[in-house]
Amino acid sequence: MSRLFVALLGATLFGAAQGRDLPAIAAAQLPVEARETLRLIDSGGPFPYRRDGITFQNREGRLPEQPKGYYREYTVPTPGRADRGARRIVTGGKPPTSYYFTADHYNSFRRIER
Repeated sequence: MSRLFVALLGATLFGAAQGRDLPAIAAAQLPVEARETLRLIDSGGPFPYRRDGITFQNREGRLPEQPKGYYREYTVPTPGRADRGARRIVTGGKPPTSYYFTADHYNSFRRIER
């Protein structure tokens, strides 16, 4: 293998591991509950769950690397669930400049296009 190929492969894998190539979803395509959560984020609440707005640590590194405290998470209610369920919106920045949706409790993310 050439050095260039190895360097490009490494950069590609590193970028994917850092969450830089996340698939996108239009806000209009999100579940209605996620669109309502976005509305609450935009208006500053009030939020239905006490943990809404807490710092999201990004421990798995699935989102782009940022300083501690950059990301915040918000619950997206799941119909039929009595608990918070697995769906979340994670925002980045203050005020938020980036938005991500996960339907599987942080296992995967989609960048929300607004």
